[in-house]
Parts: sequence; structure tokens; C-alpha cells
Amino acid sequence: MFSEKFLRFIEIWRDDFAFERSLQEKACVDKDGNPLPWYTYPAIEYLSQFDYSQKKVFEYGCGMSSLYWARRALSVTSIEDNPGWFEKLSPKVAHPNLEIKLREEGEAYENAILETDGQFDVVVIDGKRRAECAAAAVKKLVPGGMVILDDSDRANTSDEYKKAIGILRQENLLQVDFYGFCPMNNFTKTTSVFFCRDFDFKSKSPIQPANGWGNLWGMSRKKRKEAYKGQM
Repeated sequence: MFSEKFLRFIEIWRDDFAFERSLQEKACVDKDGNPLPWYTYPAIEYLSQFDYSQKKVFEYGCGMSSLYWARRALSVTSIEDNPGWFEKLSPKVAHPNLEIKLREEGEAYENAILETDGQFDVVVIDGKRRAECAAAAVKKLVPGGMVILDDSDRANTSDEYKKAIGILRQENLLQVDFYGFCPMNNFTKTTSVFFCRDFDFKSKSPIQPANGWGNLWGMSRKKRKEAYKGQM
């Protein structure tokens, strides 16, 4: 028999995080079916606090994350190298703020960011050739911006990921690692965020941190008392 506390834990994962739904549908979505990036839940909750309405995002590797960012940012440019995935995904993530570009075979994938106008507030590295992408990303990152490197725990077995992390740290970016579960996976991983030392993105709410999914202090006073009493 499971305890009431453990059942409440399962309920939060099922209802608030929509973990079961993401496994069954094989899609990165929240409880309302909105798109989520394939980052760890702690990283998603942290990143979701900020106001990106005037921010430009560049993404190596497109997916549900592309639509997640497009719904929040001023503009998003995503680069994809797989023609089949490009054709399948493009109509599903159509958004006026999003441009998905196919990088044909033979073209230098990492150089796509260098061919764009201006700089970017957020650069996401979640495709191939991550070390080369990291080296290109820092050249187009605005002062005060951030770089997101997903699956960064692979540095323990991959020289490419280790090199990517080294490049970002050499630029004096501050590395913060978010460990945990993520949508669709029944195992944990790590998403790392590399911040410029003068990072100062504004929060969407007057208080930071915002209440996370399943958080006791996000409930009404009455429900919080009931929930807290059940923990005693």
C-alpha cells in the first residue's frame, strides 16, 4: 500500500507536470497541452519566469521548444539539418514570431548563426556539432544574454560536450546546471544554462522566484492549510 504522501507526489507529477501525458503522447507538453522544450523540468520552470517579449532567440535544433520560445519571445530563428523532420515539423509549429531554416547537407551547420543580422539574447544549443555551435554562439550573444546547452551531462562520456562546456566557460559565462526529469523520459538528465555575468532579464511577476508546479504556496490559504495538514 502506498502512503497518502506518496500518492500526492504521484498526483503532482501526473496532473501538474503532466509527466504521464508526455509519456503517453510522446510529446513535450504541459498539463494544458502547451508545448514545452525537451529540457529538464527544473530548467523549464526557471526559464519560464522571465519576460522574453523583447528578446531574440536563436536555436540550434528545432522541435516543440521552437514553439515554446516563439510564444514568448520577440523573434525565434531555429536551424534544422534533417529534411524529413523539417518537413514534418514546420506546419506543426507555425508561428509569426518563428522562422525555421533548413541547413542543407554540406553547409556548415554551426555558421548559420553567423549569417544572421544582429545578436541574440538567448542561444539554445540542442542539435549536432555542439562544440562548434558553442564557439559560434558566443560571437552573437548580446551582453547580459544566456546560452542553453541541453543534455550537458553527456560531457561525462563525450569529448564534444566537454569541449562545448569548456568553450562557454572560457568566455567567462557562469554555468548553472539543472538536474532532473524531463518530458517524455523515464530517466533524469541535465540542462545547463550559461549566463553572462551581467545577466538581468526581468521577471514576469513582481516577485522571483515564482511558485512552481505543485507548489504549496501557489494554493489558496484554505487549500494550503488542508494540504499542509495532510503532510503532518
